[in-house]
Amino acid sequence: MIIERTNKEIIFRLPADTNVDELQDMADLLEYKEIAKKSKATQKDVDELVKTIKKGRWAATKSTLNL
Repeated sequence: MIIERTNKEIIFRLPADTNVDELQDMADLLEYKEIAKKSKATQKDVDELVKTIKKGRWAATKSTLNL
């Protein structure tokens, strides 16, 4: 692997036999980190969002199971 830095970007050079699925996972992680560092959300905001999502998911699951 070769990592090269230019004025505008960082370039990773990998062997052609590199597992593309694993490479995509790493690219997704890097993209997530770029987005997250621009976020102004607090941990409290994130916790509330997770709570809301879980509540909605449970409601959907309950209705699917006819509970």
